[in-house]
Amino acid sequence: MDNDYWTHAQRKKGKYPEHTSHGGKWLVFVGSHNLSRIWNKIKIAVEKGKLGSLAKTSRAEHQSSSNGVICVYTYDWKDRQDVQRIREELRKLGIIRKISYKTDEDTERGIYRANSSEKISKYYE
Repeated sequence: MDNDYWTHAQRKKGKYPEHTSHGGKWLVFVGSHNLSRIWNKIKIAVEKGKLGSLAKTSRAEHQSSSNGVICVYTYDWKDRQDVQRIREELRKLGIIRKISYKTDEDTERGIYRANSSEKISKYYE
């Protein structure tokens, strides 16, 4: 499941709760030289049911900087146990530095770190 800007991965094994209005995502910023390698690890983990139901990454040809982003979605930021479980799985994949968790509501409202003085990370671990 891809479009012009994003490449997606979807869960193929196991069940995961339906996305809610309180959904969100872990934001994994990666140097462009490591983006494919990290994306492949996350893609496989999503497909095998180790993460949430969906992840996406920006396509390399659309990178305007030396960093890319991988979004790893959770169904509800209020389910802290699930959010933390997915964060732990990302650590197992080698993503050990601190990363931000952002709600879909903030994304829909157009709130981004670059254009906001307010804290946008629901979690930062």
